[in-house]
Amino acid sequence: MMLNNPVISQNNHEVDRFPTSQGELAITFIGHGTLMFKWNGKVIHVDPVMREADYSSLPKADLILITHEHADHLDPDAIQELQKGNTLVVLTKACLEKLGDRPSLNTRVMQNGDHFEYLGMEIDAIPAYNLKHKRPGGGYYHPKGVGNGYVIDFGGKRVLVAGDTENIPEIKALKDIDIAFLPMNLPYTMTPEMVADAAIAFKPAVLYPYHYGSTNTDELLRLMKDVQGVEVRIRHLE
Repeated sequence: MMLNNPVISQNNHEVDRFPTSQGELAITFIGHGTLMFKWNGKVIHVDPVMREADYSSLPKADLILITHEHADHLDPDAIQELQKGNTLVVLTKACLEKLGDRPSLNTRVMQNGDHFEYLGMEIDAIPAYNLKHKRPGGGYYHPKGVGNGYVIDFGGKRVLVAGDTENIPEIKALKDIDIAFLPMNLPYTMTPEMVADAAIAFKPAVLYPYHYGSTNTDELLRLMKDVQGVEVRIRHLE
């Protein structure tokens, strides 16, 4: 069921808060695939894009995580707007190539399987790809090895931001995930049935469908209503 009503921030975005061993983790739901985390005095933006927010009114980033190179996830203008002197942009090789020569950006490329510790966080890049859904021309919307999902450990609170993916074996094999963001829109990522299948496999304590467009979130609630140990929360992440 949908539980735990969010707080509305001064920027009219919903915010949920979670305790960690190093203080509160505040998650701001900006829209679609775009999120902001505040933790231990740091600000982390995920897939910031200008169409989802006025970034001049949001806190500058200590860290920016980019899952892949599609325009609803990679926006050079949003990245530039969020810069301060020591901002680090973690991204894929394809994202770096698309950004081109921007010497003012401090970047780090992570590939599937890479691990990185930064500002007290532990970050793992995991695969994000399609097994089923393809473009009309025959190629997958998200080929294996190109995009990332991220597992971020905030003081023992493990958060999965899956990126654009289906219910792939690498996600279903995850352990000890406290909070999970799983994409749910066709034809690009998962059906509600795929999201439920993945969530039942790795059992996050809290599940947020995101990047869901016009998908009926009630269908996911129906599929998960009898699943013990997973709380489904619906936020404005169309």
